[in-house]
Amino acid sequence: MSSGSASTTPASTGRSATAAPRPCTVARYLARRLHQLGITHLFGVPGNHLGPFLEALRAEGHIEWVGTPTEGGAGQAADAYARVHGAGAAAVTYSVGAFNLLNACGGAYAENVPLIAINASPPYEQWQNFRAIGLITSHMSQRPESNLEVYRQVTVDAQCVSNPGLAPGQIDRALTACLSERRPVYLEVMEDLWDAPCPEPVGEITARPRPFTEKNQHMLDAAVQAVLQLIDDHPAEDGRPRPILWAGEEIDRFGLGGPLLDLVDATGIPFCTTIGAKAVVSEHHPRYHGVYNGDASDPVVHKVFKQWSTCRIGLGAWSTSKNLQGDRYIGTDWVMASHGGISVGTAYFPDVQLAQLIPALRDVLVARYGPGGLAADYYAEAGAAGRAVPGGLAAFRATLSTAGPLAPLTEHLTYDGLFTRINHFLNDETQERWTVISDAAFSLIGSMNLTLPAGGYLAQNIWLSIGWSVGAAAGAALAPERRNTRPMVFVGDGSFQETCQEVSTHTRLGLPSVIFVLNNQNFYGIEQMLVAPCYYSDNHPPGSDGADFYNELHPWKYHKLAEVFSGTKTPATGLTVTTARQLDDLLTALADPTDPVNAGPLLVHVRLDRHDYPRALSYKVARCP
Repeated sequence: MSSGSASTTPASTGRSATAAPRPCTVARYLARRLHQLGITHLFGVPGNHLGPFLEALRAEGHIEWVGTPTEGGAGQAADAYARVHGAGAAAVTYSVGAFNLLNACGGAYAENVPLIAINASPPYEQWQNFRAIGLITSHMSQRPESNLEVYRQVTVDAQCVSNPGLAPGQIDRALTACLSERRPVYLEVMEDLWDAPCPEPVGEITARPRPFTEKNQHMLDAAVQAVLQLIDDHPAEDGRPRPILWAGEEIDRFGLGGPLLDLVDATGIPFCTTIGAKAVVSEHHPRYHGVYNGDASDPVVHKVFKQWSTCRIGLGAWSTSKNLQGDRYIGTDWVMASHGGISVGTAYFPDVQLAQLIPALRDVLVARYGPGGLAADYYAEAGAAGRAVPGGLAAFRATLSTAGPLAPLTEHLTYDGLFTRINHFLNDETQERWTVISDAAFSLIGSMNLTLPAGGYLAQNIWLSIGWSVGAAAGAALAPERRNTRPMVFVGDGSFQETCQEVSTHTRLGLPSVIFVLNNQNFYGIEQMLVAPCYYSDNHPPGSDGADFYNELHPWKYHKLAEVFSGTKTPATGLTVTTARQLDDLLTALADPTDPVNAGPLLVHVRLDRHDYPRALSYKVARCP
């Protein structure tokens, strides 16, 4: 994940000292406010109602318009841009564009992503005609507030701007809510308002967190003491407490990676992350113990988290099905601090914010146990004889950093074999910086145990809109914080069929992305796993595939799409990989900056067996009769 640092420090409005001042309009006002937030790229699909705003945006000269093939792709790009940068924006045209953008906005709302959705609506004049005589023009609905009402369900603030005099206040309110709540907002602007005069921006747009009052201090103190008591009440066999931290999504969204490391370094407490907070801090940190993801965790990580540690302290972690694979509840020896409160066992303390909780925990734990007093190598100090991992954490981390031994070169690729080789490449064979962007399903589970630097991973692990990764990669690559990194995308074939056209954006912009399309013989593998996991057992009828008919996909020659999207000045490469040797050859080429495959986006068609799946999901198959 990203470091979570939000770019809320305003820049200048961008007009040079010698340039004649331009009269402010609603369009210019919004453009300048976006620029103040450090936004450098606006994603979207143009339309007649949006045109005047884009003209003003270009005249201002600070934000580049990135036209995408679909509104959904624009939203995915803006989502990833916001995860990395702190705020992102997409602009579309009323109804037909807005409803296509809605899915991305819903995902951003579910995952606390500060996305700004801009919807250009028909002009005020046309709405007056509709009210007077019922005249409907293009994109209009017989419910004038249809777009606004829908977006109110997936935003923390939704505004319809119909009066230029009120525009500054409405725009500022929405953008302030976006930064403060770290969630999407919606701005609907009527076409004939774009060029209407309005006051200049005044002051800065900054986040406005909840005030910290004396009452909050009392609640915080009580919560911290409850955590301390829970730790004391759960000693290990040797009498020492062995807590473990579980860092989650809100550490990323609220930019708390630094305070988290301060807590870990001061106390010595080992930590895991959720899959949604993967790489929120460097996974090479000596206290990092892996991704905990319920029964889908690495078996040793699962034992460390659930058995060898004596209590679990979730910081910003969400108790969702994808973070707790196979679990249906958390126990009384858990602490869960998220969504503005903290539960400690069966007690709950409302209005306790992570930003105050983490340093308070650090101070109290250091005072109680001393600096580094909770340090432990749970892999070596596993309690009863025979439970320890030979070599302890250092030995286990060595397996994490390489994801195990490499399979023979002639072997047909598997999901686990693919990610093993990718992990070797990312940790040992490349000098470049990469951002891994994983799609939902088998790609998400397969990439979970890659070992990555801080900010090296992005995934939509709650909303799980398949195909998200392809559009998201463009947004991540264009964020100022990732300009010197390359996107590496893992996406299933079914997911890729949803958003394949977004590769066009990669090609158009010359992004050197690498997109691995994981094709398990034209099949929605994860859907089969969720509905009927016994399909993957060894007990399926011989000679019969046994898959559910609705999970079948039409076969595509995925690598050929690179030729479709490429142009004379915009190269793109496509190829197919089936064996370990072919993958190794490709990775060797990726490490050579002079190789032609690095000139633009690379589309890699990875052929996998239909009955293969990431072994992390074997707990589902093991339940089969």
